[in-house]
Amino acid sequence: MVRLLRPFGRVVTYTRLLHLFIAIVWPSMWLFVEEAWWTWVLAGALLVPAGLVPAMRTVEGLQARLLLTGHRHDSRSSDIVVAPSASWSDRGRVVVWLEARLLIGCLTAMLIVRLLVAAVDLTLSASGRDVAGGALFLPGGHAWWHALLVPPVLAVVGALVVGPGLLITALAHRLLGPSPAERLAAMEERTEQLLERTRIARELHDSIGHALTVAVVQAGAARAAGDPAFTDRALGAIEETGRAALEDLERVLGILRESERPVSSRPTLTDADRLLESARASGAKVDADLTGPLDTVPGPVSREGYRILQESLTNVLRHAGAVPVRIRIEVGDGNLALEVRNPLTAQIPGPGRGSGLRGIRERAALLGGRARTGPDQGDWQVHVELPLR
Repeated sequence: MVRLLRPFGRVVTYTRLLHLFIAIVWPSMWLFVEEAWWTWVLAGALLVPAGLVPAMRTVEGLQARLLLTGHRHDSRSSDIVVAPSASWSDRGRVVVWLEARLLIGCLTAMLIVRLLVAAVDLTLSASGRDVAGGALFLPGGHAWWHALLVPPVLAVVGALVVGPGLLITALAHRLLGPSPAERLAAMEERTEQLLERTRIARELHDSIGHALTVAVVQAGAARAAGDPAFTDRALGAIEETGRAALEDLERVLGILRESERPVSSRPTLTDADRLLESARASGAKVDADLTGPLDTVPGPVSREGYRILQESLTNVLRHAGAVPVRIRIEVGDGNLALEVRNPLTAQIPGPGRGSGLRGIRERAALLGGRARTGPDQGDWQVHVELPLR
């Protein structure tokens, strides 16, 4: 019983009924001029050209969002579109929507009024009074048992208050909802947003993770060395790495604040010397072999290559410490080959574990390349190949 009465405690139940009654206000005004059936036919005919106007979907969508679903006009949680019609299919659905709204609103209003009049007539008849005879059904004569018919009539009125509202809401989602093309565009936009969030997460992981790793390694080495000169160099390396991390953080936060802001000033492989010096300052013995014109590498490939090299060096410092590192970067034959090798230690990240290694593989896959990470001939290897076209 409580479940049946629950809809009557919701505001949206009555706003849906209001939405239906609004649709019949202007046709009902004609009844004061000419009370004839053809006025409703003419009203339905006028809705056809009105529905073909592209802006009509915006008007109806705003009403439907507010009165049928209770959502604001700028809410993204509703699947009712408020954009103008973009195709003839959209216009056709708006026309069907307008006709259905007029028909359902007319029938609902007529039945509710007639049934309320019937309830009043039945009550008066049960009390022995004469009635005007405006009810849909009224047993002849005066009888007390006419009062027993009032609750069923009111129950039907309650069903008419709730039922048509649910029906028109379902039709709104169907007729005012996005078209297949709009759904596809929304899905593509959502995919782009997820990809951008993933890319930003990788950027933060690589840049901030690298800076913190260098700072931890340098601070630990300085404390263990006990040499003022070494401590000064360590502090300088920490300062330089931290400054670069702050620049990366500010750039990423700028992208988050301004979603349409273009990606710019991201480091590329031409800035690889900064990474190599940072690793050397942390105690790693870096042997780098850079072959080919790095400045001709396309921007996206060069930027992702820099991040891959940064994450590889971060993993070396984090898991192996100050060990010899061999780096090979080769540009040629339409590919960029990047390899980082260091001796295996007891602390080895297992294959497939860690967001850093996963990020390396994701970066390579997005550019159509491939990446291999794991033990190889007594070394830990990160080998990446990226196409330049």
